[in-house]
Amino acid sequence: MRVFWFLLLTMVVVVAAVTLAVVGGGKSAVLQDVEPERLTDPLPLDRPVGRADVEAMRLPLSVRGYRMTDVDEALGRLGAELAERDAHIAELESALAGAQATAVNGPDLLKRPEGPAAGDGPQGEEGGR
Repeated sequence: MRVFWFLLLTMVVVVAAVTLAVVGGGKSAVLQDVEPERLTDPLPLDRPVGRADVEAMRLPLSVRGYRMTDVDEALGRLGAELAERDAHIAELESALAGAQATAVNGPDLLKRPEGPAAGDGPQGEEGGR
């Protein structure tokens, strides 16, 4: 019989404690509202994104996985930087190809011109006077 009273008293105390916790002991909320976990953008704004920056990036989790807006923002930023790098690489490759074409097809600047006009320069005119 003592066990019955002990269990009954324990159950009443637990139910009373839970009821007070749920109903609230005053005007303050039992659980405070917490700001949802947001992505703190680890990608640098003052320099191009590097491999280490991408490896260090951790996206916050939500109930069903990752927050779509945070993932979309990060992927959009990475895509824009990659497109900018691709355009810069294409520009440099084009400039290199133009420089190589000029070097192959252009005149040789180190070679001296040959022929009678080269020897009869200004010295020939001065010698005739």
